[in-house]
Amino acid sequence: MMLRAKFRPCIDLHDGKVKQIVGGTLNTAAGERALQTNFVSEYPPEYFAGMYRDDALSGGHVIKLGAGNDEAALAALRAYPGGLQLGGGVNDGNAGDFLDAGAMAVIVTSFVFSGGEFRSDNLQKLLKAVGRQRIVLDLSCRKLPDGRYMVVTDRWKNFTNVEVNRQTLEFLAESCSEFLIHAVDVEGKCGGIDAELVAMLAADSPVKCVYAGGIASIGDIHTIENCGKGRIDYTIGSALDIFGGSLSYRDIVNYNNGF
Repeated sequence: MMLRAKFRPCIDLHDGKVKQIVGGTLNTAAGERALQTNFVSEYPPEYFAGMYRDDALSGGHVIKLGAGNDEAALAALRAYPGGLQLGGGVNDGNAGDFLDAGAMAVIVTSFVFSGGEFRSDNLQKLLKAVGRQRIVLDLSCRKLPDGRYMVVTDRWKNFTNVEVNRQTLEFLAESCSEFLIHAVDVEGKCGGIDAELVAMLAADSPVKCVYAGGIASIGDIHTIENCGKGRIDYTIGSALDIFGGSLSYRDIVNYNNGF
């Protein structure tokens, strides 16, 4: 019997508010004029965290997109202690503080992939600070014309020299509990998923992966479950009705619970 993929909810924060943004437009050379915002919520982050708590959806993530989001993130963690991961500006100096504030794990990107390169020294500092089981590595990536998926950082603007492949996944899995991977090219566009990436992650990752990007229907979830052999969890943002989309959050929760 094939495993069921698990729905991981999200709370994306920008300027202290819950928003859904087309990820590839963050921090572009054109500045805020190029930022494509799909949705800005009238509700604070703790509202969504409380809803996820009440629906017993664990392992979701709170992502701080830039500065000015610390208080909003802490409010979400207080509303659902031990139920949400926290990402955005995490390093060895503050990771423990976020865990103490209620995060179940910290999500790390730029601290480990800095200046376009993998920083083994920083990963070792993080491991010493919080331990492997509390670390989620963000391997959000873009596809090159030659078919390779490369990790991107700095709000998905800059390419690194790290390819997402079996060798990388096996090596990094020794230092984290799971991977969070946004397919940046389709993220926020509600135009369908990157099935090739999902299949590769399912085949090559030794640890749990959470996929994000392009989900717009239950059919897309079925594709993730089929291509991912039930090993790849998923998160949905702009497509959900709670974030201004047309896909019913309640339907996704019911599907996740097997109803």
